[in-house]
Amino acid sequence: MSKRADWDTYFMNIARQVATRSTCERKHVGAVIVRDRTILSTGYNGSIRGLAHCDEVGHLMDAGHCVRTVHAEANAIVQAARHGVRLESSEIYITASPCWSCFRLIANAGIKKIFFGEFYRDERIYDFAQQARIELIDLSDVIRSQEPF
Repeated sequence: MSKRADWDTYFMNIARQVATRSTCERKHVGAVIVRDRTILSTGYNGSIRGLAHCDEVGHLMDAGHCVRTVHAEANAIVQAARHGVRLESSEIYITASPCWSCFRLIANAGIKKIFFGEFYRDERIYDFAQQARIELIDLSDVIRSQEPF
């Protein structure tokens, strides 16, 4: 008999599945925004709506980073906005910790908890999360302990 997944594992696994839609092979990232154990929105890193993707035309590099894509967190927030979904006091599950730009979007969207599956490059989020009273929860141990899909 298999063990039932706890809520954090469940939502992180969904974020991992959402990441499979990514169109930039440099990094596949998925995000799921949740409130009261209900999914409000999802997002993955992909190009601007209606424009060519990295896997079709290549990367648009700037300072060592592909800037053709919109990050998963931003896409999840935009999807919620397009559908009139309020994000105040919600939580976000992301396969990688947010970059500085996405952290600012998350904070201003009113998201109160950030769960991430691996640390991704920007230490500033720790200090600013504390100041903004946003909880950062590292679930990298959960991710490492699971079998790949």
